[in-house]
Amino acid sequence: MAEGKENILLVNLHVKNLAIIDEVEVDFSEQFNVLTGETGAGKSIIIGSIDLALGGKAPKEVIRSGAEFALVELTFAVNRPSQREALDRIGIPLEEDEILISRKIMQKRSVCRINGETVTRDVLRNVADILLDIHGQNEQQSLLHHAKHMEILDRYAWEEVGKAREQFAEHYAEYGKIQVQLSEGQMPEEERLREISFLQYELEEIETAAVREGEEQELEEKYQLLSHASAIAEGLGEVHRLTSSGNLAASDQIGEGLRILLKLSEYDDKLQNFAEQLSDIDSLLTDFNREVSAYLDDFVVDPQALFETEQRLDQIRSVHAKYGATVEQVQEYAAQIRDKLEQYQEYDAYHHRLQDALQQEEQILQTLGAEISEIRKKKAAVLEEAIRDALIDLNFLQVQFQIDVRPTGQYTAQGLDEVEFMISTNPGEPLRPIGSAASGGELSRIMLAVKAVLAEQDEIGTLIFDEIDVGISGRTAQKVAEKMALIAGTHQVICISHLAQIAAMADTHYLIEKKEEQDRTSTGIFCLSESESIEELARILGGAKITDAVRESAREMKELAKAEKQEIRS
Repeated sequence: MAEGKENILLVNLHVKNLAIIDEVEVDFSEQFNVLTGETGAGKSIIIGSIDLALGGKAPKEVIRSGAEFALVELTFAVNRPSQREALDRIGIPLEEDEILISRKIMQKRSVCRINGETVTRDVLRNVADILLDIHGQNEQQSLLHHAKHMEILDRYAWEEVGKAREQFAEHYAEYGKIQVQLSEGQMPEEERLREISFLQYELEEIETAAVREGEEQELEEKYQLLSHASAIAEGLGEVHRLTSSGNLAASDQIGEGLRILLKLSEYDDKLQNFAEQLSDIDSLLTDFNREVSAYLDDFVVDPQALFETEQRLDQIRSVHAKYGATVEQVQEYAAQIRDKLEQYQEYDAYHHRLQDALQQEEQILQTLGAEISEIRKKKAAVLEEAIRDALIDLNFLQVQFQIDVRPTGQYTAQGLDEVEFMISTNPGEPLRPIGSAASGGELSRIMLAVKAVLAEQDEIGTLIFDEIDVGISGRTAQKVAEKMALIAGTHQVICISHLAQIAAMADTHYLIEKKEEQDRTSTGIFCLSESESIEELARILGGAKITDAVRESAREMKELAKAEKQEIRS
C-alpha cells in the first residue's frame, strides 16, 4: 500500500442486472482510477450503482429488462483502527479487515446487507459517510446553499469546534423543549381550573382502585369459581353419594366384593393377591370420600362474594382501559397526572421555573455560540487561504476567495452564525456569493478545490468524482488532472471523465463499453493495459478517425503525465 494510504479503500465492485448492465465486476487500484468511454456507454450507471449500494434511491426501472432483481456488491478494505471504531459505534463490528456491502433490488422491495447481516437503508447511509465521498453534479449545486458552506467550514474545523457544536445542539434542543412547555402551559384561569378538576378526578380513580400486579388474574380465577359454586356443590355432592353410601354406592359394592374374595382365598391362595388389590382400592376410595366430604363442609355458595368480585373486576378493567394496559403503565400515567397537577396548581411558580430555565439555557447558548463563532472565524481565515491556493492550482489565476461568518440574530441547531462563500474569478470584479458569481464549470472546480483541502485531514479513504470535468478544457483540464493526481497520492480516487488530460493521469485506466449481442445491449468494463490506454486516449483526442499522429500525441501525453505525477507526489 502506498505511503499514507492506511485508509478505507473500495477494492471491488460487482453489478448484476442493473439498467443496461448484464453483469460486470471490477477491481479498483489504490490510487487514481479513471473510467472513460463513449457517451451513453453507461459510465454514470457504474458510479450510480455504488450510490445505490450505499442506500441511494432505487427506482423500479433500474432492474434490467427481463430480470427479477438487480444486485450491487461493494468490498472495502478497512485499515485504520479509528475507522473500525467509527463503524463499531454505529453497530458494524468487523472481524476481518474487509467489509462487504450488498443490495438486492426487487420490484417491490430491496434487501441491504453488511457482511451478510440485513440492515436498513439508514444504516447504509451512515456507513457510507465513513467509507467514501461521492462528488457529483448534485453536490456541485449544493454550493449554492449557505448550509453547505457551514458544513464545509465545520468539517474543516471539527477537531476544535465539534465538541462545542454537539453541546450547543443539546442545549438548543432543551431550549426548544422549554419554549414548547411555556407555550402549552399558558391557558385562561377558568380552563386551568377545569383541567385541575379533571386531573384530580382521574388521579382519585386510579388511587382508589389501587390496582396491584397479578390481582386481575387472581380475581378472574375467583370469579370463575364463585360463578359456578352451585354447580360445583351439587355435582360434588352427587359424586360423594355415588361413591360413599347407599345401595349402589361404589364403597359398599367394593366392600362386598372384598368380603367375597377373602372368603374365596381360603380355597385358593392365588386369590389373596386380588383381595389385597381390592383392599387398596377400598382404602383409596375411603380417603377420597373423606376429602370430598371435608371440601363440601368448607364450601360455601356466597352470592355476595360473587357480586363483590365482579364489581372489583369491573373497576380494575375500567382503570386499565382508561389509563394503561398494565399496572406499570397505570402508575406511569398517574405520575404524569401528578406532575401536571403540580404545574396547574402552582402555575405561577411553575411558570417562573420554566422562565428561569429558559434564561439559563439562553445564557449557555450565547456562551457556546460565541465560542463557536470565534473558532469558525479563526478557521475560516485558514480555510479560505487553503481553498484560494487550491483554486489557483486549478487555473483560477486571479481569484479572490473569502469565507464570511456572520451572526444571524437567532438560534439554530448549528449556532448563532451563517456562513457564506464569496468569490471573484476576474480581476476588478467585487467579491460576490458563489451562487451568483460562478458558472457550472467553475462550481465543479471550486468543489474540487474544497475536496482537495478537506482530503488532507479527512479519514475518508475513497473519493469518487462524476462529471468533475464538465465545462472545462485545455490548460484548465490539465490543472484539474494534476490536482486529482495529487489527491490520489494519499487517497483512492475514482473518476469518470471524458477528457484525455485526466485519463492520461490515471494510475489505472478502465474502459466502459456498450455492446450489442443477440439483439441485446449490455455494458462492460475493462481494465486497460498501457498500450490499450494509449489507444483509448487516441480515441478521445481524435474522435472517429485515429491516425498515427494522434496515437503519437496520446503516447506523448501519457509519458508527460507519468513525469508530472512523479513530480507532484514527490
